[in-house]
Amino acid sequence: MQIEHLNKETTDGTVRNLDALYQLFPSCFTEAQDAVSGDMRRVVDWGKLRELLGEYVEDGEPEKYDFTWVGKRAAQREAAAPCRKTLRPCKEESVDWDTTQNLYIEGDNLEVLKLLQNSYMGKVKMIYIDPPYNTGNDFVYHDDFAQSAEEYDEHNLDDEGNRYRKNTDSNGRFHSDWCSMIYARLMVARSLLTEDGVIFISIDDNEQKNLKNICDEIFGENNYLAQVVWERAYSPINLMKHFSPSHDYILTYAKNLESAACNGIPRSNSANERYSNPDNDPRGVWKSSDLSVGPAVEANIYPITTPSGRVVMPPSGYSWRLSEQKFKEYVKDNRIWFGNDGNNVPSIKRFLSELRKQGITPMTFWRYEEVGHSQDATQKLAKLFNGKKYFDYPKPVELLKRCVALYGDSDTIILDFFSGSATTAHAVMQLNAEDGGNRKFIMVQLPEETAEDSEAYKAGYKNICEIGKERIRRAGKKIKADSPLTTQDLDIGFRVLKCDESNYKPVAFAPKDYTQESLDMFLDNIKEERTGLDLLFDCMMRWGLELSLPYDTQKVDGCTIYNVDDGNLVACFDGVVTSAVIDAIADTHPLRVVFRDSSFTEAAQKMNNPQEREQWELAHFAEPKDCAAKLNLFELFKQKCGWTDQEVQNNVRVI
Repeated sequence: MQIEHLNKETTDGTVRNLDALYQLFPSCFTEAQDAVSGDMRRVVDWGKLRELLGEYVEDGEPEKYDFTWVGKRAAQREAAAPCRKTLRPCKEESVDWDTTQNLYIEGDNLEVLKLLQNSYMGKVKMIYIDPPYNTGNDFVYHDDFAQSAEEYDEHNLDDEGNRYRKNTDSNGRFHSDWCSMIYARLMVARSLLTEDGVIFISIDDNEQKNLKNICDEIFGENNYLAQVVWERAYSPINLMKHFSPSHDYILTYAKNLESAACNGIPRSNSANERYSNPDNDPRGVWKSSDLSVGPAVEANIYPITTPSGRVVMPPSGYSWRLSEQKFKEYVKDNRIWFGNDGNNVPSIKRFLSELRKQGITPMTFWRYEEVGHSQDATQKLAKLFNGKKYFDYPKPVELLKRCVALYGDSDTIILDFFSGSATTAHAVMQLNAEDGGNRKFIMVQLPEETAEDSEAYKAGYKNICEIGKERIRRAGKKIKADSPLTTQDLDIGFRVLKCDESNYKPVAFAPKDYTQESLDMFLDNIKEERTGLDLLFDCMMRWGLELSLPYDTQKVDGCTIYNVDDGNLVACFDGVVTSAVIDAIADTHPLRVVFRDSSFTEAAQKMNNPQEREQWELAHFAEPKDCAAKLNLFELFKQKCGWTDQEVQNNVRVI
């Protein structure tokens, strides 16, 4: 039986796109021979697909609506390209490693997003990002999208050598590099969202128009929710020559508009306190609402006689909000209020119990009185660090709390892959403390170095990640200290993972270049410095398990057995796997099992040598009568777990 290896790289995005297309149009696929490898592969029959799409195919029209830039194709290829890196656990920098469900991941976010796809595709309810605004000094993601002047001219031609007829900014590549950077990341991030998921993106005027076009393309214009204007400043900067900007934007898109549901803004206590019940209405507290409305509707202008006998008419230019018939129905239902003495101008009773349970519908202008402003956020973050200012203009916690609360349920995953000062993590913990939720966060941040003359560097923080992790630690402790009675079970921990090169040795030789010496050298394909925990988390990631799942370990015959999520994945990466090890694994009733390939390589070599077979069997298995059944170690494993050949094929992997 041939046991498969776990993939050493993420799925090619192009293959994923082909799979999605095959679900819609299987008749448009055929097989063709690969020009390089000679292998047969699945390809799209473009002619058949064109026939199915009919007139809805663009066919070289000289003019069309399009949004493009130099490097866009490269960004699309980069988003689809597989990633061979891994995420290595770092227990010593984590908080509550064994129990937390939160993650803090260090590394280039494009690579990390690709690595997260297997485990978190379709599982993230809400994404918030605050990417570089491209102001000229904050672009830190150096992708391979920049081109020389010659390459710029070359790529500015279409396939037939004609120059694109598109308007470009005078500093075209400056904007192009930023567009390529954000485009590739959003393409991958979209796949992580649930069907009812939503993304919030902070931006200013530098790239707002380009970001809007990119989001329209990636998420679809029909999934656009809003462009929120956040009042981020409360006072002008008098040194500005023309205008002092006081706002930022927050672009908001749904993955699927029909599935997304807005929770609304929770009603404040002060708003609810304006409701009372002066007439002891059994429907509860209420607040009066004006019965007149303008401009006037002629049919709704009629006299109303109050219980005291006074006749009233709507003000000049106004009419009553209700028709005369509807007004009588409201009176009969005790929904009209004439005052305590029955002599007031009538008003409508609005009952608090009948307001929308999901809260107040949000508007697209968010005032700083409601969600905070940059100056206040800077001061609060500095206070958390004992008065030291390490970040300029972080986002307010209240702002992020609103974003999370609007579309996130109380038990969902929140992702921020431009984590910065980790405001999103702070907001998630604070919101959980306030409403008893169990939201989980995933923070992703490039470990950008701090300047040597900065306060952060002098305080010992060598990169942004170190500040972000410390902010989460301090914020979590403060939240618990502020509300000790209600936050006993609050998750303020996080597992730290760091994006690194593959756990596997590079063995990319042509067949003719292999020698017996090189084969012996790569008998064990794992890098020497990698630990069992490194391998475990790599397997969890490759096989699609969430990286926050709990695990335990046990020692059997000198081997460490890892058991993730009570049998969801069981792994052993030590030495030669013995019968006792397999017995212990079988006792966990595993769903998935992973072994180190070198363990079986050694065993197989010995078992295929007739002179050594008997000695090896006696050394590793207690019962000689079972030796015949144990000649094939995987047959033994199948026997112990009670699996069929197909189940072994599906459930067992080697690395």
